[in-house]
Amino acid sequence: MKKIFLVIIICGIAVSCDKGLSDLNVNETNPTSLDPVLLLNQAIINTSFPVKSLVFDIGIVQQMISPNGGVVAGSNFNQDSRDVTTQPIWAAYYQSVIKNTYDARTRSKDLPNRSNIYNMARIYQSYIFMILTDEYGDIPYQEGGAGLVTGVQLPKYDRQQDIYPAIIQELTAAAEALSTAAVIETGDVLFAGNVAQWKKFAYSLLLRAGMRLSKVDPAMAQKTVQVAVNGGVMTANVDNAYIRHDANYTQPIGSTLNGGEAANFYLARPFADQLKNTADPRLAAIAIRYVGATSGAGQTAAVGTSDPAKQVGMPIGYDNGSITAAVTADGLASFYDYSQVDRSRILKIYSPVFLVTAAQTNLLLAEARFRGWITTGSTAKYFADGIISHMDQMATFDVNSAIRIADRDAYVAATPLTAGNELEQINTQYWIASFLNGPEAFANFRRSGFPNLAPNMYGQPNNPDVPNGTFIRRLTYPTSELSVNIENVNQAVARQGPDKLSTRVWWDKP
Repeated sequence: MKKIFLVIIICGIAVSCDKGLSDLNVNETNPTSLDPVLLLNQAIINTSFPVKSLVFDIGIVQQMISPNGGVVAGSNFNQDSRDVTTQPIWAAYYQSVIKNTYDARTRSKDLPNRSNIYNMARIYQSYIFMILTDEYGDIPYQEGGAGLVTGVQLPKYDRQQDIYPAIIQELTAAAEALSTAAVIETGDVLFAGNVAQWKKFAYSLLLRAGMRLSKVDPAMAQKTVQVAVNGGVMTANVDNAYIRHDANYTQPIGSTLNGGEAANFYLARPFADQLKNTADPRLAAIAIRYVGATSGAGQTAAVGTSDPAKQVGMPIGYDNGSITAAVTADGLASFYDYSQVDRSRILKIYSPVFLVTAAQTNLLLAEARFRGWITTGSTAKYFADGIISHMDQMATFDVNSAIRIADRDAYVAATPLTAGNELEQINTQYWIASFLNGPEAFANFRRSGFPNLAPNMYGQPNNPDVPNGTFIRRLTYPTSELSVNIENVNQAVARQGPDKLSTRVWWDKP
């Protein structure tokens, strides 16, 4: 993938425009001629999950954790930090993703024979809005990203219960409108304009959206799932939606963990133990432990091992002082001796970022079939296919993370669905299949209640942000919105509840 550079003055959501910038908005190179596919590409490459998704989403679902504070403090301490939560999703996605998809839609809507790029932008914008509303709840939707086009500087917040039907409608209409008779947008960096793959992407997102409503509106959930399945979802890895990186355009989390934060994050014990205790071959593909390391400098290749038997996950709920007792109990040299994600394989600086995959989709189909919402296929087959797809997907990260077919098949044979445990098994596998996709792992954990994790008890029982024995349920609105758009924020808070980490979004029912 080539890195695409666009110079865009953003004047919209929570970003004020000084009067002195008016002259800068006169572009002598005729910005109206800018190809919408370039704007869509810019949106896509700016979607790669940022580091603070690691600090919050991935930590909340107990896949990776840090015992250190400062800039990496967040889920590890059940600690709110609006400045931290601002950068990863809200500002980055509104300013660098939604702004571009909105502009791509506006520029392409009336272009002769360019209906595909218009509908591709609709699909991608719906995907990003789904992430944003899942993370925060009520958000600017109708007016989000429209500042340059409409002049709205302080966008109103829409209710999540209104946003989801709108997203479902958009995905359905855009998928139906994609056509091989229109211009094939080969410059698209996600699927090179492949109409069939874009349709599968859209319907897989529609399936995801429908399943999100499984508790709050089962009837709408079932109806949406059926439309998605009838439309055709991705069930093979060749259709996976993922962002490719290279040495010039690097993966944000991989770059950080190969840089200054290399010794700060560790595989969380619940995740490591799930893989280890079930003889899951993905543990060897993911993990490395620097045996005997007493500092970051001691984490060298010479002492590194990916042997599953030697992996030790870091327990939840400790800081770098209190973890000493756990280190001793585990017989380790220091907390630097706990297992990490292998930065030379699946978290290289140019590792891919998976957005929507066949593994996730097959597992959602397994749940939908189990619930009786669809009649095609079998729950057991979808479940097995989900596991197989994710294990095969590992090779895309690195050849040294590839899982042997014999090991894959042995694990599948040893992991059948058991009566009474289907939902837990399906969604625990979804948790594994969504590793490194923090927003999706966090959303599906809240929706399904699985895997069955013990709450992080750090700071309990007197933590003001997360009540005793509970989980973080959402991210809080950023400081920029509180200082610039407070009236609209207050209206959202009045509807959905206190602006706290513990407040549930609309579809997140107990």
